[in-house]
Amino acid sequence: MILVARGLGLDHGGRRLLDGIDLALGRGEIVGVLGPNGAGKSTLLRVLAGLLPASRGTVELEGRSLSSLSRKEVARRVAFLPQEVPADLPFTALEVALMGRSPHLGELGLDGPEDRRIAEESLRATESLHLADRPFFALSGGERQRVWLARALAQRAPVWLWDEPTSHLDLAHQRLVLRLLRRHAQLGGAAAVVLHDLSQAAWVCDRLLLVDGGRAVAVGSPGELLSPARLQEVFGLRFAWGRAGDRPLPYPDWS
Repeated sequence: MILVARGLGLDHGGRRLLDGIDLALGRGEIVGVLGPNGAGKSTLLRVLAGLLPASRGTVELEGRSLSSLSRKEVARRVAFLPQEVPADLPFTALEVALMGRSPHLGELGLDGPEDRRIAEESLRATESLHLADRPFFALSGGERQRVWLARALAQRAPVWLWDEPTSHLDLAHQRLVLRLLRRHAQLGGAAAVVLHDLSQAAWVCDRLLLVDGGRAVAVGSPGELLSPARLQEVFGLRFAWGRAGDRPLPYPDWS
């Protein structure tokens, strides 16, 4: 296991945001984090990335306590993609992608030809290389999302913690993101990803973690957890069986 969390808890402002969450993430594995708004999904990813200190419990990254690692050491191993991407950065798309190389730069923080090559390769992988010289603030929401994805790819980190990576994207680019996740796992990487689309979770994830009220409701395969009864328990509305390709998949009863 490359990332292991035990008994994670987080309190803030008199509220318990996370309570007793366990998660083990192995190489070659994608774990989807599902749950209603305010369930603690984004908070969990931020704690796993070391951006928020846990009030209780531990996180180990490659066998070492996350709290014992510097921010630079963590960033070499973990690529965190936030739910909301800043819109007003005064940089070009290429410069934003190059930011992903920061954990690998020397003391002077100067990027070289290899860093530029990796940044351009990452932009190409997210179909945004043609945006390289465009100001980031002038891009559309979907274009900014793809450039920020390229920034995460440029880190070349074995662990990806991505929060709603398909938001703001059209359907073709949503598929691109899912394929990037699958390819990363096939190459021995690991990912925990927050998703709202059940069909995407069923297609790309090896395991699912259902979260509600800051607690882990259940952990298991998509086949085990994506059932109408289980989803009704978490999301508070009825589900019925449908199909996604050749797979049975619950869908919400909007009536």
